[in-house]
Amino acid sequence: MLIERQPCVYILASQPRGTLYIGVTSDLAKRLWQHREGVTGGFVTRYQVHRLVRYETFGDMEQAILREKQLKNWHRQWKINLIEQANPHWDDMGVGLGFEPLAPSRRKD
Repeated sequence: MLIERQPCVYILASQPRGTLYIGVTSDLAKRLWQHREGVTGGFVTRYQVHRLVRYETFGDMEQAILREKQLKNWHRQWKINLIEQANPHWDDMGVGLGFEPLAPSRRKD
C-alpha cells in the first residue's frame, strides 16, 4: 500500500498564547503522535508543547521548509495573530486528526 506524503508546517502550543513550537514534516499525524508520546524529547517534551494549533500543507517539502524558516523568523505576536486568524480559541486541531483531546494545561506560576 502506498502512503501519500503531504509536506506541511505545523505550530504546537503548550496552552493558548503559551510556548510555541514550529516544525515541518511530511506525515503530520505520525509527527504529532511522536511529540505527544515524548519520542522526540527536547524542547517539545521539556515544555509540554503538544497542542496542534495551526498547520499549512504544501505541494513539496522545499516549499514547506521555506515557510517553516519564514515563520521561525517572525515576531511572536505575528505568530499569535496568524494562529488566531483561523483558530481564535486555540482549539487542539489534533482531535480532527483522530487524537484524544488533551487535558487542560495548568500554569506553573
